Formats: sequence, C-alpha cells, structure tokens
Amino acid sequence: MYQTNSIGKKLQLFVAILYPILITQLGLFAMSFFDTLMSGRAGAFDLAGVAIGSSLWVPIFTGLNGILLAITPIVAQLNGGGEKEKVPFSVIQGIYLSVFLSIIIIISGFFLIDPILQAMDLKQEVQLIAKNYLVGLSFGVIPLFIYTVLRCFIDALGKTRVTMIVTLMSLPLNVGFNYLLIFGKLGLPRLGGAGAGYASAITYWFIMFISLYVVARKRPFSTFKIFKTFYRISLSAWKEQLKIGIPIGFAIFFEVSIFAAVTLFMSEFSTVTIAAHQAAINFASLVYMLPLSISMALTVVVGFEAGARRMDDAAHYSYIGIGVALILSVICGLGLYFYNEPIAGLYTKDMEVLKLAAHFLLYAIFFQLSDAIAAPIQGALRGYKDVNVTLIMALVSYWVVGLPIGYMLANYTHLGPFGYWVGLITGLAMGAVTLFSRLLIIQKRQKEKYKDAKAK
Repeated sequence: MYQTNSIGKKLQLFVAILYPILITQLGLFAMSFFDTLMSGRAGAFDLAGVAIGSSLWVPIFTGLNGILLAITPIVAQLNGGGEKEKVPFSVIQGIYLSVFLSIIIIISGFFLIDPILQAMDLKQEVQLIAKNYLVGLSFGVIPLFIYTVLRCFIDALGKTRVTMIVTLMSLPLNVGFNYLLIFGKLGLPRLGGAGAGYASAITYWFIMFISLYVVARKRPFSTFKIFKTFYRISLSAWKEQLKIGIPIGFAIFFEVSIFAAVTLFMSEFSTVTIAAHQAAINFASLVYMLPLSISMALTVVVGFEAGARRMDDAAHYSYIGIGVALILSVICGLGLYFYNEPIAGLYTKDMEVLKLAAHFLLYAIFFQLSDAIAAPIQGALRGYKDVNVTLIMALVSYWVVGLPIGYMLANYTHLGPFGYWVGLITGLAMGAVTLFSRLLIIQKRQKEKYKDAKAK
C-alpha cells in the first residue's frame, strides 16, 4: 500500500488490489463447486451427503472465519499509521486465537455431529456420508484458520496477488485429491463423497504451509519478522481482536444463514420449485463474489488511509468502491435480464425447472443492486473498525424485516415461493440504506476527530 494523490491513481491502486481478491474468491468458490460436482459423479447418496455436510459447515465456518477477519483492519491501520513494529504481535495473537477457535469447533463437532444428523430426516447412507465428509474436513480446520490469519496479514499490506497465486496453485491440488479419494485411484481407498472432505483438508494444509513460507521468506512480509520473537498468549490482544471480529462474524453469519433459512422454508413447495430456487441461489452466490471482493478490498484501503489519519482519502476510496460495484451490478443485471434462460440451462435440462429458475434469476437482478451498495459499505466500515452497529443492522434487515416479509408474501399472496425472494430483496435494500447512512455518520465523525486532534 502507498499514498495516492488523485482519484485516477486511487482507482488504479484499488483495481490492482481488487482483481486478485476477486480471482481468489472465485477460486475458493470453485473448490466448493468441484466438491459437489465430483461427488455427484460418485452417486446420488454421495451428492446428497456432501450437500448436507456442506450446508452444516459453511454457516459455521463463515461466521467463525469472520472473527479472524479483524486482523485485516488492525494490520492495515497499524501499517498506515507507521506502527509496523506492532504488526508481528497482532498477527501471532491472531494465529493463537485461530487455533483456539479451531479446537472449539473440533470438540463441538465430536459431540454434536451425530445428534444433529440423526435429528434430520435422512437415509442412513446419506447420513453416514455427511458425517464422514465432516470428519475428513475436521483434519483441515486448524490449518484453514491459520491460513485465514496469514491471508488477512498479506492482504492488509495490499499484496493481494500473493493470496491469488496461492489459491490458484491449490485449486488443481484440490481437484486432483478429490479424484483420487472420491473414486479410489492409484491404490487409494474409494471414499465416495467423504473423500471430498479429506481432499479439502489436505488442500488446507498445503495453503497454510505455502503461506507460512511466503510470510517468513518473501519480501515485504519477511521484513516484519513475524516469527522472530516468541510472544506469550495475550488475552487483552484477543479481547481487542474479538471486539472487532465477533460483530463481523455474526454479521456474516446472519447474512449467510438467512439464505439457508429461506431454503428450509422452501421445502413446503414442490421438488421442481426447490431445484429451481437452489439453481438460482447458486448463480446469485457466484455473482455475489463481485461486491464481496470489493468489500474486502475496501477494508484494506480504507483501513490504511484511516490509520494514516487521511480521512478524505478514506472517504474517496469508499465512494470509488461503491461506484465500481454499482457499475458491475448493472452489467450483471443486464446479463441476467437478457440471458436468464441460458444461465438456468447450465444447471438443468428439465424444462419445468429451467423456466422457473429463469424466473427466479430475474429477481436476482435486484439482489445485485442492493448488494452493490451494502457489501462495499460493510467493507469500508470494517476499515474504520466500525462493526457493532453493522451487526445490529444485519440482524434487523435480514431477520426482523426480510424473512417475516418473505414469509407473509409467500404464504398469504399470489407470489408463492417468489415471495421469499421479494422479502430477501426488501431486507437487502433496507440494509443498503441504513449502512449508507451509517457510513456518512462515521466519515463525518472521523473527520471531526482528526480536526480536533490537529488543533491540539
């Protein structure tokens, strides 16, 4: 990261940070896609088992992983404020915290996986595959969370191309081990869908070791000497990270889990409706990688400028990010409008499912517009370390407004299943409006605070 003196230079730097993050997110999305695709080739039970296991794992992972994202604004502000000597301590404490959270997940899973799966109405074969998939995945939880901290450190310095390269290196490895373990090639046991869990765990160890090597040996990361000094566990440092991270984690959890809740409510409709909904949601999730990546990039640049007390520059980056997201969302919206049926055709050849999925995708256009405002603003607010109000806004927008409206429209109007999508759009739109007002308040408050500090 470095200071820029014009909007054009800011846009150039922002895009340079953004595009590797986007490719990284698409790469991570592709891993999940190949897990599902290759498990489906092994059999229907394997596909269902991996789908169930993944649906249990993803909300937990995204929520707890969100806690560790606190490292990005902390390091970005320290770097921007010229306090680089404090960075190693924060990163090491983040690693300690990641291991602690990983152990909690593994122990909890040991006691809870069986009761949860048994409470679900699943065939015995599907239940066993889902359990074995999660058991395999558990061997990679610790390296995955350590990698998250290292990635946050790397990204906070603006070197997002590094994590992009690591992800692109790991993708073929993940696909290769999926092939070997799911189908039992080269003398390895045929594990079916469960093999996808073990393949992911191996991949997580790989990306952790690569990241450790990069941080320890490659400049500019090696200049911070992250591992040179032994630091004891500091509960006060954990408290600082959790103070920022817990609201981030819960805000992400509320957003991810609302879609899972809608899918559960959709179960009252026909199989065709559920299949169409899942196809449309999957593609909407793919497109969401755009505003999500912009959000992550904004956390880096806004955090850097806020740490340097250049509040006007931080505000400029915020609006650049929102502007880029809106332009991309309009392009995506036009694509969804004109090509909704061909897109739906990627998921199914059943004409009834295809037509319904294409209809759902029209509603996804409005998703993109709301996400183009809400997601970047969340990233900018994290750069300012303003996360508590964002958590409340997420809870109210999605669960107090969006889901109840969706339920009412789906069950008491002619909209039927589309009512849930209208509810989600309403919640997202409310979140976008309230978050934008919060951003304006924080920017004004930060400028006044900086002026007062200069006056003294």
